[in-house]
Amino acid sequence: MSRQARRDTRVELQVRRRLHSAGVRYRVDYRPDLSMRCRGDIVFTRRKVVVFIDGCFWHGCPLHATQPKNNADWWRAKLASNVERDRRHSDALRDLGWQVLRFWEHEKPEDICVKILGAIRTADRAD
Repeated sequence: MSRQARRDTRVELQVRRRLHSAGVRYRVDYRPDLSMRCRGDIVFTRRKVVVFIDGCFWHGCPLHATQPKNNADWWRAKLASNVERDRRHSDALRDLGWQVLRFWEHEKPEDICVKILGAIRTADRAD
């Protein structure tokens, strides 16, 4: 597990390149609120928009998640706790006024960028 990349995954880099070329600036692997331990993959602090690009295995993608056969009970509990933690963090951030966007690693970077740009435009209009 320690070899698993926490940031700068292939999809994250593709999304960030597209956002940067669109003239949008953001923070990477950033804690949106100091009272919480979670870190957003891409965070727009002024607009209060936080983006998570979740891995299919670790975060329980309904299309691509797999269950390991070795030590199955431990893995089932571990992966279920990841999903529950993600839900808690999203709810807590929303309660603090953040817009939370979650994407799967298998989604097209172009589609992810369109949704992110739409969210930050909406946040800009709200100001």
